[in-house]
Amino acid sequence: MKDIIENDLRRLDLNLLLVFRALLQERSVTRAARRLFLGQPAVSGALKRLRGAFGDELFVRTPRGMQPTPRASQLAQQIEPLLLSVHQALTQPPQFDPATAQRVFRIGLTDALEVALMPELMRRLSRQAPGVRLVTRLADAVSGPAMLDAGEIELGVGVHPQCAPWQRRRPLLRWSFVCLYNPKLVKTRGARLSLGEFLRQRHVLTSFSAGLRGFIDEQLEAQQQRRLVVFSSPNFATSPLIVKRTAAIVTVPDYIAAVWRDTLGLAVSPLPFSVPGHEVSMLWTAASEQDPGLRWLRELMATVGEGLRAWRSA
Repeated sequence: MKDIIENDLRRLDLNLLLVFRALLQERSVTRAARRLFLGQPAVSGALKRLRGAFGDELFVRTPRGMQPTPRASQLAQQIEPLLLSVHQALTQPPQFDPATAQRVFRIGLTDALEVALMPELMRRLSRQAPGVRLVTRLADAVSGPAMLDAGEIELGVGVHPQCAPWQRRRPLLRWSFVCLYNPKLVKTRGARLSLGEFLRQRHVLTSFSAGLRGFIDEQLEAQQQRRLVVFSSPNFATSPLIVKRTAAIVTVPDYIAAVWRDTLGLAVSPLPFSVPGHEVSMLWTAASEQDPGLRWLRELMATVGEGLRAWRSA
């Protein structure tokens, strides 16, 4: 079908449609030429090509000027909306009305960010843009930019400290690691874990490399300290269910800890030692910079991120 369309359109210079429109309105080759700032021979030649393209005389010379044939009148009803659409595409910025939009957006992010961001984002979509649907893909700092370039996602959300020249980046929120545990099973002297209490407890780890050692262990080893990791999984969702039932601690980003604190009745404590903070950013391609729908989604995501910052500190 695509090849048929291309072959047919190659036979017709689309500028000829402007000549057709001018002839239809002016009913005179001379006046049409003047209107288009062309010479009369050029318009006559264009009319000859139009007649050949459509297999019809299109305009017949009469004492009252150039009269359109039935075929020309029929074409006019189709060509005028086409020219109007092209004009609007060239002169008006694209629009996106969330209330009436029917569109699917694909977002790449980790499961922890999905748990933290998507419930509130979907709540807002149900009210503001009921025709908009989301598809999420598991993506991290390495796979996210590659999926974006491959067109598998339109928006990446994650720890992206830098981006390629053909991509665009916007900070969403800063986060730090905190400890999460069941206060009924992990007894502490206060609301904040001490280093001794932290080291004495068993630990649950989220590890994308499927190991028993992660970023926190590296930070501890720099201080000549060690902890006991008894469970490791690449999935964030398992950890809160384990610490809900087991005397153990899981160290996670504060944005996901706030969700589990409120939904599972767990306790949150800052880490008893300093570790660097991190930043979650949105990532998209430069080619989609002016996409009004994606721009709207980014603004909505930024609003959700702002609300998450306030919630996790509550």
